[in-house]
Amino acid sequence: MTGGTSSAHKPHPMAAPVLKPQPHSELPPVAPIVASAAAPVHVIEAGRASLLSDLRELWAHRDLLYFLTLRDVKLRYKQTVLGALWAILQPFLTMVVFTVLFGRLAKVPSDGLPYPIFAYAGLVPWQFFQNAVNQGGNSLVGNAQLITKVYFPRMVIPGAAVLAALVDFAVASLILFAMMAFYGIAPGAGVALYPLLIALLAAVASAAGMWMAALNVRYRDVKYVLPFTLQLGMFLTPVIYPVTFVPANWRWLLMLNPLTGIIGGFRSALLGRPLDWVALGVGAALTLAALALAAWVFRRMERSFADVI
Repeated sequence: MTGGTSSAHKPHPMAAPVLKPQPHSELPPVAPIVASAAAPVHVIEAGRASLLSDLRELWAHRDLLYFLTLRDVKLRYKQTVLGALWAILQPFLTMVVFTVLFGRLAKVPSDGLPYPIFAYAGLVPWQFFQNAVNQGGNSLVGNAQLITKVYFPRMVIPGAAVLAALVDFAVASLILFAMMAFYGIAPGAGVALYPLLIALLAAVASAAGMWMAALNVRYRDVKYVLPFTLQLGMFLTPVIYPVTFVPANWRWLLMLNPLTGIIGGFRSALLGRPLDWVALGVGAALTLAALALAAWVFRRMERSFADVI
């Protein structure tokens, strides 16, 4: 009996452990959850494209624009023997060929001016437009690695191509001034409009360059079509012939080309000829409209540049 009684007090090995009561302790107070004031939320959205906002953005990134322009100028004449002299030789040699073919053989009129200086005064602004549009049209594709790595206003890239072409324009203009002295031609009062004409020329080149650059990202045929189109464009612009060479009932077609009034204004301002205010006014209006439209199209298409390029 004693053995059985002692074995009855042994806990069963599978029995649950007995929990000893713990001394009462207070839990740390829980801070009440109070809804704090909502933190400001910043949403980054694409802004509305406008010419004024684009100009402000370009001005904010003017340092980048300067360095890209300087890079383009250095790369253009890197490892060349003649360097910046090509900016003079290209329009000058073209002027010599056109003088022989159109001035001497074809007897194209030149508004009473010697044909060499008449042609060169048109070739200098045209060569600037051609180089700016050609380089600007290929600028985005040529800077694909830069576009896909960091954000900046893409309009800076074709803008740098236009500014780099202005350097060639300034160098080529030195020969024009020397030819004016050689022929004894003094500029008239219209020379005061020379800075405005340069601004209009740069604006129309920027509009065409932005348009071609945006299209070239999506359609790579542009780089093949663009040089051919610019070659034809020279003959559709009064560069090597005056506006009066075209029959009067067809001259309205030339007015649809903004370069008609701008290049004519260059000749008139520098060579002492009367200004055609109607052609210049139409050219200025078309230039501003083309620039605003090109900026709007460029801003709409640039959202997909990094994905497509």
